[in-house]
Amino acid sequence: MGHFRWLTAGESHGPGLVGIIDGVPAGLPLLAADIDAELARRQRGYGRGGRMKIETDKVALQSGVRGGETLGGPIALLIANRDHENWQGRMGPAPFAETPEPVVRPRPGHADLAGGLKYDRRDLRDILERASARETATRVAVGGVARALLGACDVDIFAHVVSIGDVEATAHEKLDHLEIKRLARVSDLSCADAAAELKMREAIHAASHAGDTLGGVFEVVVTGVPIGLGSHVQWDRKLDGRLAQALMSIQAIKGVEIGMGFGAARARGSQVHDPIEWDETAHAFSRPRNGAGGLEGGITNGAPVVVRAAMKPIATLRKALPSVHVDTKEKSDAAFERSDICAVAAASVVGEAMVAVTLADALLEKFGADSLKELRRNLEGYRRQVESF
Repeated sequence: MGHFRWLTAGESHGPGLVGIIDGVPAGLPLLAADIDAELARRQRGYGRGGRMKIETDKVALQSGVRGGETLGGPIALLIANRDHENWQGRMGPAPFAETPEPVVRPRPGHADLAGGLKYDRRDLRDILERASARETATRVAVGGVARALLGACDVDIFAHVVSIGDVEATAHEKLDHLEIKRLARVSDLSCADAAAELKMREAIHAASHAGDTLGGVFEVVVTGVPIGLGSHVQWDRKLDGRLAQALMSIQAIKGVEIGMGFGAARARGSQVHDPIEWDETAHAFSRPRNGAGGLEGGITNGAPVVVRAAMKPIATLRKALPSVHVDTKEKSDAAFERSDICAVAAASVVGEAMVAVTLADALLEKFGADSLKELRRNLEGYRRQVESF
């Protein structure tokens, strides 16, 4: 049984970000340029902050790839932080010549205070640097490798923004998946509804002028997923639970739903559950709708996997919220670090990455192989088994 295992390391203003991936079969075509394209998508979006003008993220493949193909060993990824040059004397592993000014005014909604108390760090920069969403650049790079693996098995994944603040998109409800993906990819807010996008931009602009921030909801759709990923037999093998954990681990994500999600709680069972039909032409089971979001009993059922994630407004506000100085305990405005106004479009790219690595892990768990050729052979044999059921 194989697994797609990975870790990230690095601080927001440190020298760079690092990712390590283990379990990728040998023979998978992999180019840094393909990963760089995903990193560029993460940096897009109306409402992003000044950091995006400094960084132009590029990945350096340090190991596990030779001649454009994976070798089967661990893959090491490195993304340099260009902004680190501006933080000399404040960030880095060596002792400082002079003690940097500490961060002592925790920001509500961030890990600052809880992390400082947990790790006994009175300079809250020791917490916020790692807790920063800058870490998600590494996740997108790791997701780029997972995306390549899924693509080699005819699985496609994309995301689109369905709401920002109280502005909701609806046009996508009448479009097929290919058209939603096409429209979202050319949209500055990753939204397939042009009319809604204009209103979203207005809402972001208004929030910016008020010194405030906005959140929203994005949807990730995965097509071509084989039947049978995940399992019903133990709680931690249920794929819907694994997907929920993966998405909830993204900074600022506070809610996840699959398929109809919370809407299912407001409807009758006859409106929620997907009837099962037999398609004589395709000689396969089918469903006329997909309220389950492609998962039943923790197992993929062959329909597109559809998951949504709700992102809270970014917690760093120019119009600072009340806080307390950690040393003097006096009332004080929260510290301000350079920040975005709205990053839902960027979060949707991170969401794609997290869904990709979760499905890549589930794919290797079921069809685990040492080479891509073996993986494809195992998958094709299983598909024939399913077709003859």
